[in-house]
Amino acid sequence: MSPSVPLQEMIRAIRSARTQCEERGVIQRECAAIRAQFRQSDNGGRSHNLAKLLYVHMLGYPAHFGQMECVRMIASPRYSEKRVGYLGAMMLLDEKQDASLLITNSIKNDLSHSNQYVQSLALCTLACMGSAEMCRDLAPEIDRLLRASNSYIKKKAALCAVHIVRKVHDLGEMFAPAARSLLSEKNHGVLHGAVVLITELCERNLETLEKFRKAVPDLVQIMKGLVISGYSPEHDVAGISDPFLQVRILRLLRILGHNNEAASDAMNDLLAQVATNTDSTKTVGNAVLYETVLTVLDIKSESGLRVLAVNILGRFLLNNDRNIRYIAMISLQKIVGTDHNAVQRHRGTIVDCLKDQDASVKRRALDLSLALVSASNIRSMMKELLIFLSSCPLELRSQAASGIFIAAERYAPSQRWHIDTILHVLTTAGGDVRDETVPNLIQLITNASELHCYTVHKLYRALLTDISQQSLVQVACWCIGEYGDLLLRGECQETEPVQVHEDDVLDALETVLQSHMSSPATRGFALTATMKLSTRITDNVDRIRSIVSIYGSCIDVELQQRAVEYNALFKKYDHMRAAVLERMPVIEKTAPGQTNGESTGEPIKDIQSVKVKQGELLLPQPPANQVHDTNVYEKDGVTLTMSCEKQSATGLTVTLTASNSTESDISSLTLQAAVPKSVQLHMKAPSGDSLPARGAAKVTQMVVLNNPNKVGLTRIRISYSSQGSAFQDTIQIDAFPGLSAAGH
Repeated sequence: MSPSVPLQEMIRAIRSARTQCEERGVIQRECAAIRAQFRQSDNGGRSHNLAKLLYVHMLGYPAHFGQMECVRMIASPRYSEKRVGYLGAMMLLDEKQDASLLITNSIKNDLSHSNQYVQSLALCTLACMGSAEMCRDLAPEIDRLLRASNSYIKKKAALCAVHIVRKVHDLGEMFAPAARSLLSEKNHGVLHGAVVLITELCERNLETLEKFRKAVPDLVQIMKGLVISGYSPEHDVAGISDPFLQVRILRLLRILGHNNEAASDAMNDLLAQVATNTDSTKTVGNAVLYETVLTVLDIKSESGLRVLAVNILGRFLLNNDRNIRYIAMISLQKIVGTDHNAVQRHRGTIVDCLKDQDASVKRRALDLSLALVSASNIRSMMKELLIFLSSCPLELRSQAASGIFIAAERYAPSQRWHIDTILHVLTTAGGDVRDETVPNLIQLITNASELHCYTVHKLYRALLTDISQQSLVQVACWCIGEYGDLLLRGECQETEPVQVHEDDVLDALETVLQSHMSSPATRGFALTATMKLSTRITDNVDRIRSIVSIYGSCIDVELQQRAVEYNALFKKYDHMRAAVLERMPVIEKTAPGQTNGESTGEPIKDIQSVKVKQGELLLPQPPANQVHDTNVYEKDGVTLTMSCEKQSATGLTVTLTASNSTESDISSLTLQAAVPKSVQLHMKAPSGDSLPARGAAKVTQMVVLNNPNKVGLTRIRISYSSQGSAFQDTIQIDAFPGLSAAGH
């Protein structure tokens, strides 16, 4: 192939290569020819060769040897060469390379060129790859061009100024006056660039934000002009007048109206007008409506306007486009804590989204459905959630089960309903629940003394039906061991009387012990239950002794140890067997809401791990009888603060507040606390379990501490999920309340 072939022919030759090796050969020969021609002082085809080199670069091959040629071509007086040179600079150079500094003077000269298209090339290049040093040197030129009379130049200068502000924050004040004057322009391109620039300035400087709040009436007028304007072929997109500019203005209004009553009042009428007049049958209209909703929900808007915004999101849930349904549920999730009643009106539509075929929509619908559960709708919502649990994807089953446990614990209308609900979950998804579900359910059953007979009969029937769900089998074995006498008695007012024989019960437990589906932990439950029955039955004690003795030589060490100790009770300590195996006392609940926790089995009491919904935190103590605010954790935008109030010599009430100042939502927030045995905790229900972005809402949690010995805490672990990634950190607490402050 000749070195002087046109670009089109080189592309054709590369595409016709049958193998990658053949393609590399074509490119290497052409690059060698281009490099040789670059060395020639009198080269009339420089732009032609650089264009070919840029195509090679787009294919992923090295093209760095063309950087200096870009610098030379930018300095050329010919527009055709400048155009290719600037294009090459944007593709081959970046701010980290020294060659980029060589074009600073050329860009400065071209910014003052008489040809607007040459100025445009310089503006685009600076906005694309300008380094901080280049931005500082050329910022005055950009400010001058923002005040030019040419609209074509002003719109490009505005976008270039955005890049400069992002690179050098201190230069923002330079562009503020010019940016404010651009709002009086009629050209939509200039207005769009001005709004983007003002948005950038307001996000980076609070003083600038306050100054631009005075421009809210101007922005409102521009927006009204777009909403009520007639058909304009230049700006019309699917019947909406310049939706790109509308979206940008709405975003800027959201920033200006955040936490400001006056600015919010000035835009309320406009937002209502946009919300009611925008066509929602097209994607373009939905984009404008969505930005309107976000603005309404983020400013200090009127209550009626907020309800209107929630209703728009409700309409989005009925849209055939899954993407629109998805963003609607994300938005509703953020406001369900503050506008709970308004979101409740769309509960039926949200529950219907649980049946959606898209997994991401199902996940968001599940989160939102769980957030909508309340004391008034617990029965109906739980019915829907249990139906969903029976058919949901495997990856959602654990989340659904945990959410149901939390809701049942918080809003259960009765203990029997609570027990039935958890047993239903264990029957349906027993293999997907967390490890602490078993002890929590056992605790619940123990405390419901009037339901012992009902529960043991129900669990016995469940055990006969299915022994594959390990959590269910473990609870069933525990109940049979504890309340086997009630099962054998056959008298239960809550269920139909069923006569159960001792051999039937022992057969069921032996089936569990011998089943290949039983885990070592489940066999341990079954063996202990069998041993406990030795004090609750009369005719089959020898059979129980035989079963226990068999496992004295079991390969599983834990099971073997239990069997050996139980054999010793039958022989050497038979006189103590009845006392040792008596019924367990009622278990005191020191940490309510641990259904959704994670226990790590630490030796210093138990490490209580809970979602923030049931979380706890041990924090430094304020001075006596004073409320004191302390920042105990602040990292990567996540902040935990607490206020403490002394209640007694050893008692303290702590209010924990979690917030999120990042741009992304945070979910699955979990706290783990390792506490000494002498410290007692009582945790009340929190306000929520997720942290929306930019501090839109906070989660609060009340914790009551009793610390008689005033001892210290080992650590607190915080973990959460954001943007699909899991994060974890540990907070070191040096002393309990009354001693020294916490350290991080």
